[in-house]
Amino acid sequence: MRPHRRTTRRSALVTLTLTLAATTLTACGGGSGSDPDTVKVSFKQSTDNSIKVMDTYLADIKKQFEKANPGKKVEFVPIKAPDSEYYTKLQQMLRSPRTAPDLVYEDTFLINSDITSGYLKPLDPYLAKWPDWNRFVDTAKDAARGQDGKTYGVPDGTDTRGLWFSRDIFAKAGLPADWQPKTWDDVLDAARAIKEKVPGVIPLNVYTGKPVGEAATMQTFEMLLYGTGDAGGDPLYDRASKKWRTAGQGFEDALAFVETVYKEKLGPDVADALDPNVMTRVRGEWLPQGKLGIALDGSWLPQDWLAGSGHEWPEWSKELGLAAMPTQRGQAPGKVSMSGGWTWSIPDKAGNPDLAFEFLKTMQSKTNAQKWYIANSGIAVREDVANDPAYVRAQPGIKFFTDLVASTHYRPAFPAYPKVSTAIQEAMEGVTTGDMSVADAASGYDDALKDATDNQVVQK
Repeated sequence: MRPHRRTTRRSALVTLTLTLAATTLTACGGGSGSDPDTVKVSFKQSTDNSIKVMDTYLADIKKQFEKANPGKKVEFVPIKAPDSEYYTKLQQMLRSPRTAPDLVYEDTFLINSDITSGYLKPLDPYLAKWPDWNRFVDTAKDAARGQDGKTYGVPDGTDTRGLWFSRDIFAKAGLPADWQPKTWDDVLDAARAIKEKVPGVIPLNVYTGKPVGEAATMQTFEMLLYGTGDAGGDPLYDRASKKWRTAGQGFEDALAFVETVYKEKLGPDVADALDPNVMTRVRGEWLPQGKLGIALDGSWLPQDWLAGSGHEWPEWSKELGLAAMPTQRGQAPGKVSMSGGWTWSIPDKAGNPDLAFEFLKTMQSKTNAQKWYIANSGIAVREDVANDPAYVRAQPGIKFFTDLVASTHYRPAFPAYPKVSTAIQEAMEGVTTGDMSVADAASGYDDALKDATDNQVVQK
């Protein structure tokens, strides 16, 4: 999700607190000072307060829940933070019964780390009594499953990634309106043409470095790495030996692509690229204002351009084209994507888990899930929604990004992954600023990988 959603995902996520005065529902006892009638739910909100997709959606769920359960009320308490800060704040909250919410919005790349830390409660007893769980696709269920085989979250959608491009800038650069690059060189050559023929715009944006966190790892580096064919399977993790792979040729080639973008000044200024808020600028300024030629980004971007978003852009589907990210040299299957997503989870130290799951069930009904997928530009993880023609027709781009699921990959979201991701970001930042050569950055990654995984590594 959708850095699921979103990262990735992702931009329009929130942290809230739900206050529920229970009459017909019962709640479990809580920790220190816990109110049995109060349910706390954590999620991430846009740092510039302009993206209200989650807020609007949850406000509707609140009305439904309160109407169905007279006397209950829902209070939202959003946490505004960039992705990396949100994760840190959330984990701090999960450590104590005094601060742990009762329902949290978890990025799938962190869920196994939080499971290992004892922060989350297995949901299997609840899911066994919830018929709708059978409607969720297996790949989405896997993203919320711990290494112990238990399920720790209910996914609210997934995402894919590709290339967004400005039709106007492409026309000025003499590039085709139906552009579909076949190799990495095709992408770089298009950026070079834009730089030469359309001065004053950013040719290509690829996220990089530690300030943007998982967006750099997943939306740039892994989109490249998984398109190299390195290791013939998962280039980050060897599932047979259960060890992490050190940097090989594909890893260095992915770093070299990032280095080329910034060395040739095909991307934003380095200071802008390393701004924690660069994702907001891409969606809210550079693309809508015609300042960016190509963006390697996610399926969820249109949520930022809907009415009431603060960055309304109803013409986006006419002004932007979509292309799949190609594999490095055009090798099969010819295109690559990464998928993530987010889940709703109940903390182990939650005071009122029963009430939290009742609210979750309301939020994740077929009707409400479909509303969320459409509003959030997400990809359905309920098969009954995915097969609904109304979902497919709901928004331009949904079919394009849904079709990418056939060529997508999922991160090896094991407990060490967050540290591995940080090591990748550091290597990327080194070649972006020019402080490190590709070889040095790859070597530094290997050293950091050994530390992050207690030396559970295998040489490529």
